[in-house]
Amino acid sequence: MVNLACFAVVVGAGQSTRMGGKVNKLLFPLDGKLVLTYALQLMEISPLIEGWVLVAPPDQLNIFYYLAVEKEKCKKLLKVVPGGTRRQDSVWAGLQELPNQTKIILVHDGARPLARIEDIASVIEAARQWGAATLAVPVKDTIKEADVNGFVEQTLPREKIWLTQTPQAFTYQLLLEAYLWANKKGVRVTDDASLVEALGRKVKLVMGTYENIKITTPEDIIIAEAILKKKELTYMPRVGMGFDVHRLVVNRLLVLGGVIVPFDKGGEGHSDADVLVHAIIDALLGAAGAGDCGRHFPDTDYRYKDISSLVLLKQTEQIIRNAGFSIENIDAVVVAQAPQLINYIPLMEENIASTLGIEKALINVKAKTTEGLGYCGQGEGIAAYATALLYARK
Repeated sequence: MVNLACFAVVVGAGQSTRMGGKVNKLLFPLDGKLVLTYALQLMEISPLIEGWVLVAPPDQLNIFYYLAVEKEKCKKLLKVVPGGTRRQDSVWAGLQELPNQTKIILVHDGARPLARIEDIASVIEAARQWGAATLAVPVKDTIKEADVNGFVEQTLPREKIWLTQTPQAFTYQLLLEAYLWANKKGVRVTDDASLVEALGRKVKLVMGTYENIKITTPEDIIIAEAILKKKELTYMPRVGMGFDVHRLVVNRLLVLGGVIVPFDKGGEGHSDADVLVHAIIDALLGAAGAGDCGRHFPDTDYRYKDISSLVLLKQTEQIIRNAGFSIENIDAVVVAQAPQLINYIPLMEENIASTLGIEKALINVKAKTTEGLGYCGQGEGIAAYATALLYARK
């Protein structure tokens, strides 16, 4: 997959007129969270989203800011901006706040709380290949077109009709061109894919799920809660595997599990090169389906220069927590010919457990040699393997 900078706009400035009350539908409770919270967390845990803008009702900017920044502590949020009277105006307001390096734009409705992290990956990949893509599902019912008096004019071919969803993704230049053209021509549409279509460009349909409903009426809250409850009852455990290796060099501290181990060499790396913690991070992210260590904490980012890997582990814990997972256990092994680690393992386990906020009994660290074989056996490097078991948090 080509690495193109992807930024997102989450739209939440609707009037909620069909909810039958004065409360914004995004602020309705849904299985212990607010509807909006699901979209906020989705943007944060996706390893493909580098940053995002939240579009809020003009009279609720402070509320949306509090939820995103103070309550959910969204690290990738760029700005909360006021929306317009139409969805199209709101997306345009968000687009203008994206950075110049944006190559791919993802647009998502805050009223779709059940979108998945894999949906983001699918539409982004399709947009990279085709320029424009939308999540969608085939219709199940027969669709009829009616006249103004309520009589059937024609029956549409069901096999060609799809229900459009979000997220949708586009190359930056294409969506910008579409909006500039629409603003000039006065074209009005109900979603961004339609805008690109009106420009004469094709949009790729990406298969979504029927569970990705939009909260529009009070009945939708009931349906969404039923879907979430079903997921809680049927959710299978998730297992992730992690691996990391670092070259051993002089003039570096050897840090393992946050413990400085006395040795004449240390791991070479951008951070503190804690190979054990890095393997555990990869295992946790893998089990959550949230990418890997390099995506979230790249060695090209100066913020992570010489940083303690326990800090990165804490951020990883936030990612998997926001994704709705709890840690069942972690098992890891450090592979090195020297030094002997047995006396340091209990403190490593304590550091890892306290960082993740779980009991020490859930962490197991082992140390193995390779009997002098390979780069670990020859003292050229040090490696670690880890597995993590996660469960959906009830």
